[in-house]
Amino acid sequence: MMTRIFSLLILFAILVVLGGCTTQPQFKGTILDPALPAPDFTLTDHNGQPFTLSEQRGKVVLLFFGFASCPDICPAELANLAAVYRELGTAANELQVALITLDPERDTPERLALYVQAFNPTFTGLYADSAILAPILKEYGVFAERRDLPGSALGYTIDHSGFVYLIDTSGRWRAIFAHGTPVTDIVSDVRFFLRERGGSDGG
Repeated sequence: MMTRIFSLLILFAILVVLGGCTTQPQFKGTILDPALPAPDFTLTDHNGQPFTLSEQRGKVVLLFFGFASCPDICPAELANLAAVYRELGTAANELQVALITLDPERDTPERLALYVQAFNPTFTGLYADSAILAPILKEYGVFAERRDLPGSALGYTIDHSGFVYLIDTSGRWRAIFAHGTPVTDIVSDVRFFLRERGGSDGG
């Protein structure tokens, strides 16, 4: 009888351990389940070189759609992402942050370079004409609408959504972060997807 009880206790202990191993991670962003292949694109970076999303595999990519003349959402979000980069430490070597401009009329490569690198020298600014950008915006569900500013030196602004899109190391669209998501929350999810890559490589 004691042997049977002992065996049951061992079995229970094993099940508890296995249950702990299968606990789902507590994500902070909005997770896409199932994950989707990230809509691919090729744009031009601020150095005039082609940037193809699918060629970034091996890194976690954080995409943001904005523009250099943006007065509020864009600088706040890029500052947030710069803080994410710092918090990651050496793991940030496996992170690529890219801003896709919504204002190709004004955002020249030189302007984009100055803008994104003011937040972090590793950040990349991407641009293309409106015809190329349109299907990309649609695939990622990005809202962007030009609004004229009569009497302003700017002439116009662009009202737009402020989400950050996380693409994992296998090129899958895994998460969306709302504007203003705390730095620690984004860092937590990025670390998970970097570890996930490491676990897959190890398997």
